[in-house]
Amino acid sequence: MAGTVTTSGTTGSLLASLDPLLRAWLPRQRWFAGKGRPVTGFTPVAVTELLPTGGRLSLYHLLLRVHQPDAPGGEPHPGDCYQLLIGAREALPPRLAPALIGHVDEGPLAGQTVYDALFDPRPAELLLEALRDRTRIGVLRFERGPGQEIRPGLVARLMTGEQSNSSVVYGDTFILKLLRRVLPGVNPDLELPLALARAGCPRVPAPAGWLRAEPAGEPYVLAVLQPYVSGAGDGWELALRELAKGEDFTAEARALGRATAEVHTALARALPTVTLGHSQLQSLVDGMTERLATAVQAVPALRPYEDGLRSAYSALSSLAAEGRTWTAQRVHGDLHLGQCLRSPSGDWSLIDFEGEPARPLAERRMPQPPVRDIAGMLRSFDYAAHSAGRPALDWAHACRAAYCSGYADASGLDPRTDPVLLRAYETDKAVYEVVYEARHRPDWLPVPLSAIRRLAASDPT
Repeated sequence: MAGTVTTSGTTGSLLASLDPLLRAWLPRQRWFAGKGRPVTGFTPVAVTELLPTGGRLSLYHLLLRVHQPDAPGGEPHPGDCYQLLIGAREALPPRLAPALIGHVDEGPLAGQTVYDALFDPRPAELLLEALRDRTRIGVLRFERGPGQEIRPGLVARLMTGEQSNSSVVYGDTFILKLLRRVLPGVNPDLELPLALARAGCPRVPAPAGWLRAEPAGEPYVLAVLQPYVSGAGDGWELALRELAKGEDFTAEARALGRATAEVHTALARALPTVTLGHSQLQSLVDGMTERLATAVQAVPALRPYEDGLRSAYSALSSLAAEGRTWTAQRVHGDLHLGQCLRSPSGDWSLIDFEGEPARPLAERRMPQPPVRDIAGMLRSFDYAAHSAGRPALDWAHACRAAYCSGYADASGLDPRTDPVLLRAYETDKAVYEVVYEARHRPDWLPVPLSAIRRLAASDPT
């Protein structure tokens, strides 16, 4: 791959010509986090020319800081940084119409049509070639995992339906997850799979390669390449399919519980663990309580349950005050049925260790009690059960119990034996869901509210 770093003059001219097009295009993308606020400008973090202008295809890699007005009541921030792969052609073939960004009238790409190049197999294949060759271009570092072989000639296709990132599949052999909103620092989406690979955990695909950048000395993880499990189905789709047919899902839930426990055990072996005493637990409880107070202000439907929900946190605080301690470790951080894959052979894998993208990287990398992941999965079974025509509460209860039993099979620890901790984390997750649904999917709000009513009771069982 030929490539150059653009000069400041070229960068300024290029961005000036793209500015009005990107202001209109970015807010329409599913992975753009700043919806509802206009884009007011851009600051280049790094601009790298991957294929020079003047040919049939030009290609630029952009890291852009996007400026928007602060959300009402939000803290001022310098703007999110996004990763873009911009292609330019004289005209787009019909197959690339969904990728259109716009037509450029001035600057180095004057007269060209620019588009999201991940939709185009050839630019996407160039990324894989760069990983195979361990290419370095400007601030970009394409790296291949030790002992990993990436054979040439794999045809690329963009996957659809994702929200926070973009993924490209290469010949049913690899899948490249390209992070759209990027932050400087160590990204758990690469850190944890590498640690699990070193620990010999088969439940998480080992990274075959990754893309990093170091503009101004700040490290960014931009993409991760992993083996693609052909024919695999994600847990959400499988659960809904079995539920629609009236089929039992407890065997799969139990197997998924075992897989989760194996990943937690491997993470505890590979990375440091910490003991949470009173002060550390109180800090976690304070965070939960603060999130609840904010949620009640945002969603008045929570107000009748506020005292009951707060009791879930105070009960945990009381245990800590009595001297109870818990072990915290690195966890998945955003575990639900959609983050799990079942291979055609029936084996479960866990994917997407990025954590909740809205949270700061430092927070996502903090050790947590493993029950945080467990609570997320239990809430996911509830969501699946409410996706049926009529809520399948018995189905959800059976799956939740089977999952916890499977976790106990592999770890020796049944999360139900620590009901106060489990209730606190499941409450925190349900409160988060209420706020999310109220803002983005009001029709789904009854799903977490049904859990809120249960969790607010003095006896959560």
